[in-house]
Amino acid sequence: MTPGARVAAAITILDVIREGQAAEQALTSWARGSRFAGSKDRAAIRDHVFDVLRARRSLGDGTGRDLMIQLVQRDGLSIDALFSGEGHAPDPLTETERANLDTPVSLSPAAICDVADWLWPHWKDSLGRAFESAAFAQQARADVFLRVNQRRATVQDAMDMLSKDGISVVPHPNIDGCLRVTDNPRRVKIAEAFVDGIVELQDASSQFAINAVTVSEGARVLDYCAGGGGKALGFADRYNAAVFAHDIAPARMKDLSTRAARAKVEITQVATDSLTNHDRFDVVFCDAPCSGSGTWRRTPDAKWRLTQERLDTLNAMQAEVIASAAELVADDGVLGYATCSVLSSENDGIVDAFCATNPDWQSVQRHQLFPGPDGDGFYLNLLRKF
Repeated sequence: MTPGARVAAAITILDVIREGQAAEQALTSWARGSRFAGSKDRAAIRDHVFDVLRARRSLGDGTGRDLMIQLVQRDGLSIDALFSGEGHAPDPLTETERANLDTPVSLSPAAICDVADWLWPHWKDSLGRAFESAAFAQQARADVFLRVNQRRATVQDAMDMLSKDGISVVPHPNIDGCLRVTDNPRRVKIAEAFVDGIVELQDASSQFAINAVTVSEGARVLDYCAGGGGKALGFADRYNAAVFAHDIAPARMKDLSTRAARAKVEITQVATDSLTNHDRFDVVFCDAPCSGSGTWRRTPDAKWRLTQERLDTLNAMQAEVIASAAELVADDGVLGYATCSVLSSENDGIVDAFCATNPDWQSVQRHQLFPGPDGDGFYLNLLRKF
């Protein structure tokens, strides 16, 4: 496909999303109906769609064509080359469209920051002085980070292996064993270091959270809302501990056994109905279901699909999660409540309400990370029972 044809495809997909279809579903449907598109074409089209979704409001909203015109101009690309009408490219710009490009657009502060109007007050209250910088960070693509399985190799060994496959990385400035991919991120999953379990894909903020939890030798650690099991894998690699993983939807953990075997670590999966049959755990880490507001540059569609009603539902679920997880913690153990959100109602609001109802529990360590160059937004609060 020509660059112009890729733009045309992105316009088609954006219009489908505008009509209410989820972004991933729209991309998948288009790919299935467009067998002529190669892997590089699909990747480029996906980039266009996600670049628009990250900045939909600041680009002026509108149709897929309107948004792609604004994106091309914002990124300094040639509008005439991409909107030529040749080789399946979109039609050339009309006089009205060209005039609109030259007309300054008046946007509200919320639109400039690509935050929904209903969420704007809560966003500002939650992030304080970081409300603007975090919003702007979410308008750009997120970096790819890797966690080195240091039971298997040193950080330098991993860097050397990745380099042989044409993947450039640099160590994270603050997180041990974390690498930022600076070149060829799409090659990671076929690289020898990944296939052999030397590195895992994991955002820097998640790696920070694993490192922030103190785990004693031989401790029992439960990843309570494990999902794909990335944090369970991290705990198993970093600490000499017995690591368990649980998720209320076991299908989310379907690849965990394969990933654990690749990393050469042992993780015991625990079904919901057998949780209480186990001895209580020294560490229970619950990465609760949330809005994902700290990771919206990776899943920008989720930002626009969030509603106050959905946020209220999530808050109720989070209150249930922290209460249920607390019952599994040993008397002298640690409860870690975490989200990949930056919204206070999902973070301090949940912890404060839990501690008010359960005064024998107290917060002993709190971390709030905001989206930026060194990772996604993330919240972690470690609690003990006194």
